[in-house]
Amino acid sequence: MEASFWHQKWERGEIAFHESEANPFLIAHFEKLKLAKGCRVFLPLCGKTRDISWLLGCGYRVAGAELSELAVNELFKELGLEPQIFKARELVRYSAKDIDIFVGDIFDVSAEFLGPISAIYDRAALVALPSSIRERYTSHLMNITGTAPQLLICYEYDQRLMDGPPFSVNENEVKQHYGAMYQLKAVESKRVAGGLKGKVASTETVWLLQHVSVKQS
Repeated sequence: MEASFWHQKWERGEIAFHESEANPFLIAHFEKLKLAKGCRVFLPLCGKTRDISWLLGCGYRVAGAELSELAVNELFKELGLEPQIFKARELVRYSAKDIDIFVGDIFDVSAEFLGPISAIYDRAALVALPSSIRERYTSHLMNITGTAPQLLICYEYDQRLMDGPPFSVNENEVKQHYGAMYQLKAVESKRVAGGLKGKVASTETVWLLQHVSVKQS
């Protein structure tokens, strides 16, 4: 999937994936990551999600990666923040108090640029990527965050009935990508009301991923 696909989505305002409020799964299950206030949370492919405002309001710091500079400008405008903007090789970094967003290809985001991360919240990244890229993405994500714990949201549906994104990512695939490094726990699963995009019966599942050295309660 080319970068131009996402740039055109934002330019045309075709952003049905953007939620007007913080995600209910985030609100219900974020505490399971057991993070202290002030911890830094990474949101890959973050867009201008309202989840960022919710996390900041709860006292966490946020880092994100997003391909569309238009989306990032809208994000800071909606947050009421004036960012400082820096060039970082292939990336552009937008920064304000408690928030850093890297604009560009997520594969250009390094651990050095990103800095320490306490947890990952992946609502719309893994499911946005075609199967040919997902293994590279998950390996890169673990590498740049030091295998930080994750709250991961996935859809599961019959991929033959509809093209993504969002793509279908089932339990076996989550285990394939993350089972070697994380303990995996499905903390909630529910049917998507009216079907995904109003077309296809789908289940949405929230996964809690903890490093294998961490015991889950």
